Amino acid sequence: MAAVGSAEVTVRARGVSRPWRFLAGAFLVGALLVGLGVGPVDIGVSAIVESALSHLPFLHVHSPLSSLDEAVLWQIRAPRVVLAAIVGGMLAIAGSSYQGVFHNPLADPYLLGVAAGAGLGATLAIAYGHVGHSGQLLPLSAFIGGLAAVGATYVLGRSAGSVRVVGSFVLAGVTVTLFLTAIQTFVQQQHSNTLRDVYAWILGGFSTANWSQVEVAAPYVAVSSIAIVLHRRMLDVLSVGDEEAASLGVNVPRLRLVLVIAATAGTAAAVSVSGLIAFVGIIVPHTIRLLVSTSYRAVVPLSFVVGAGFLVLADVLARTIVSPAELPIGVVTAFFGAPFFAVVLRSARTMR
Repeated sequence: MAAVGSAEVTVRARGVSRPWRFLAGAFLVGALLVGLGVGPVDIGVSAIVESALSHLPFLHVHSPLSSLDEAVLWQIRAPRVVLAAIVGGMLAIAGSSYQGVFHNPLADPYLLGVAAGAGLGATLAIAYGHVGHSGQLLPLSAFIGGLAAVGATYVLGRSAGSVRVVGSFVLAGVTVTLFLTAIQTFVQQQHSNTLRDVYAWILGGFSTANWSQVEVAAPYVAVSSIAIVLHRRMLDVLSVGDEEAASLGVNVPRLRLVLVIAATAGTAAAVSVSGLIAFVGIIVPHTIRLLVSTSYRAVVPLSFVVGAGFLVLADVLARTIVSPAELPIGVVTAFFGAPFFAVVLRSARTMR
């Protein structure tokens, strides 16, 4: 009874305070406006707002932009910004979920082999389907590959028994990742003429973003994110340990499975339209833990909002640093993420 009582005290956690809600929302809105406004043709904030209002019925607001600027804003920049926000939010909230489920502050959305499976699926589509890194077959292949990899990880992890299920899943994820990476390397060597397209996809980017990709990814991301947010309190319960959580009436295996499926499906959908973008799932949740709260009631929802804004700004840097050329967005996130990962690694013991 004492253990249960202490666990109940431990898992009582505060949600997101009003000031932090405002700051997170302001950060996302600011990032979206920067993403829409910055480019070869700069568009002011007021012009963006007026142009947006002009598309709403019954307001009778006239857009100050020319037809060319309207096309640039809503057909080129807007889908890119929206897709970056969707992917960034999904990777960040999935990272926070994995860290809670596996009691590992260094867990990221690719822990169970999603990246390796998606990478292999994309490589097979490019090598044997003869599609470029922006082909229509590629997102589907990457999505199926990511889900298949996590399915293999789950089967392998369960075969080790349920005594150490967390460690078994992590080790199974490493095993599946190494195996699929080996297959991908073999395919690439057999089709060396496709290396450029493969690496262009692997390093991630939104240069070919369009509204159809947004329509493909958004439903998966929405359902997955909602499922994770609805279970955020249970992540706080899991943080006290599996035995304590079970003593409080939580079905730990079922909860873990639901959260893993939700995070994995959303991540696979995000990766299928963006390529592999590293460190977002580590940088954002840990920044929130450092600045706001360690409670998942705060970490989970704020991770989605801040992750969306973070990747939009990272994409702005990717397309402006070496303009008119463009950096892979994975290079930008790695530039910030690698030092951050080192800091988290040093302080992992205190952040569990």
